[in-house]
Amino acid sequence: MSSRLIFLLAGVLATWILSIATGRQLWYNMAYLLSAILALSFIWAQLSIRSLTVRRQARNRRTQVGQFAEEHMELTNRSRVPKLWIEVEDYSTLPWHDVSRVVSMLRSGRSFSWQIRTLCMQRGRYRLGPITVRSGDPLGIFEVKQHMPSSSYLLVFPSTVELPFFEPSISEMSGGETHQRRTYQVTTNAAGVRDYLPGDSLNRIHWATTARLNRLMTKEFELDPTSNIWIYLDLFAGVEVKMAWQQPSPEVGIFALDGQFRRNNLELPPNTTEYGVTAAASLARYFLLRNRAVGMSSQGRTREFLQADRGERQINKILEALAVVEARGTLPFSQLVATDGMRLNRNDTVVAISADPATEWGEALQDLQRRGVNSIAVIVDGRSFGRAVSYTPLLTALETANIATYILHRDEPISDALSDPYSEQRVGRAVSALRQEW
Repeated sequence: MSSRLIFLLAGVLATWILSIATGRQLWYNMAYLLSAILALSFIWAQLSIRSLTVRRQARNRRTQVGQFAEEHMELTNRSRVPKLWIEVEDYSTLPWHDVSRVVSMLRSGRSFSWQIRTLCMQRGRYRLGPITVRSGDPLGIFEVKQHMPSSSYLLVFPSTVELPFFEPSISEMSGGETHQRRTYQVTTNAAGVRDYLPGDSLNRIHWATTARLNRLMTKEFELDPTSNIWIYLDLFAGVEVKMAWQQPSPEVGIFALDGQFRRNNLELPPNTTEYGVTAAASLARYFLLRNRAVGMSSQGRTREFLQADRGERQINKILEALAVVEARGTLPFSQLVATDGMRLNRNDTVVAISADPATEWGEALQDLQRRGVNSIAVIVDGRSFGRAVSYTPLLTALETANIATYILHRDEPISDALSDPYSEQRVGRAVSALRQEW
């Protein structure tokens, strides 16, 4: 209850008491006036919130870190009574997404619309809405509100960076042996022809053989012999290292319109999980753009497992999974590598991403290496995030097994970190030291 309403109610009560006690016409007139103001203000406030419609339209339901989330809002007055003021309050969870507005003097049958463009700075699943609409009488005595519970969700994919200098050697990325397994998918490897079966696509019919044999014949395909790429991401809760971080406000002005500027100046949260997720997304995109089949496996709050596949659809599926993963898993990374690695074929390639300094997952990669599964290790350096740990035993084990290893440091561009393996960095530092001695 507002102070104005309390004051008005007190005035109405006092004037009626005085008018009855004294019988003077002046107090009766004052009582009638204040009572009329109270009644009219109440009726006006009730009418001010009725026949209002709010239309909310998102440009898309999926976007990516470094891109904009855009919405179009439209407020329409469908009553015959003008609305002196309307406050729209939004409860979206997307940071810096300022939808709330105060609209003044919305005439009958008129609409007021506005655009919202928010630069997405952190991956995740965010709620857009609900909305509360407030209004009242001209004197501010009564305030009424209407809650509109409808809401939708926006999925923000993790950012991906270009990897121009990430070039795993041929021995690390060798092609596999021919699988010689038939598939219903159309691949580049035609295996032969067979009789047409109901449900076969017309574009698989081999017309030359059909004309020669005088019956419909369908082409058969085999799986591509190129090895699959598997990305294993460590989401074990005991491994994550966080630092205090507050999401900065989005860039405004002319620089906010430059997509290249945004991508080059993105600030990742100081969190080992965020660095690992960004590396996983970037590596998946790197291999998929080179027509490699990529799969993914992780165990966080939920189990995420995507079969190896190619194409833009697979990129979207991987980014969609990585958008919501959290380091809340109870399965150590070494067990994930060991159990999921059992289903891999010879000459497949595993890219293992972890901030765990334990040597167990390095030993699991060694076991895969002995079976003919190529391995690449990406270590997120927890020391650069403030944890006092040593990665020397793990690095020694990986180097002994001849497993290519890359190290991600806080505030270091991921494209730079993935440009040179750890062993080459050591050689480079040794050469530089020798040159300085000479």
